Amino acid sequence: MTDDTVPASPSPASSADDFTSRVVSVVESVPEGRVMSYGSVAAAVGSRSSRGVGKVMAHAGSELPWWRVVRASGHAPEGHGPRALEHWRAEGTPLRWSRTGTVRVDLERASWWPDISLSDEPGGTFG
Repeated sequence: MTDDTVPASPSPASSADDFTSRVVSVVESVPEGRVMSYGSVAAAVGSRSSRGVGKVMAHAGSELPWWRVVRASGHAPEGHGPRALEHWRAEGTPLRWSRTGTVRVDLERASWWPDISLSDEPGGTFG
């Protein structure tokens, strides 16, 4: 007798939980003084959804080094500039100042990429 049951595909909730755990793993791995953009975090977990990363950060960000995830321009997440600047200074993150006094991370010097792949792509490793 053979088992002809079809394995269940992952539910949307379990897929979302997996995406969240991969994003959290990447963000936790960013070293002090370095940053990743939302898009880079998404790419590291095998996604193109920088907005999805933003949603994860909005829900779990206070428990993570959220200041190490920046917009593609190097600016802090909306509304978090002063607090991010405190963290960046404490960690020695390379910064760039504008003539008007706004600050952003110097992405040429501070961008970081994890050594591991957290995507579901063949050959990728998890954790």
